[in-house]
Amino acid sequence: MIDWKKMNGLLPVVVQDADNKEVLMQAYVNEEALKLTKETGYAHYYSRSRKKIWQKGESSGNIQLVREVYLDCDGDCLLYLVEQKGPACHTGRRSCFYRKLHI
Repeated sequence: MIDWKKMNGLLPVVVQDADNKEVLMQAYVNEEALKLTKETGYAHYYSRSRKKIWQKGESSGNIQLVREVYLDCDGDCLLYLVEQKGPACHTGRRSCFYRKLHI
């Protein structure tokens, strides 16, 4: 079902607040990060710049408890519905999507 080949073993993940559906962030997972998320219930991602797996909030304490995971129709994108503890964005904002583009 999951198409790991399309993006060389990575899938984008859109992360939403499970209660109000606010889009909090976008990140990537590989198979191992998804497995850790499933095993622990906490969101794990793959850092493309650091080339390693990280758990959301491992240093900040702003963890994400994953309530549900959805796979899109093409099998190449995930949606996490999470219970967010603290801000999701590394800037300290609730959401990473705070800059509006005027187009």
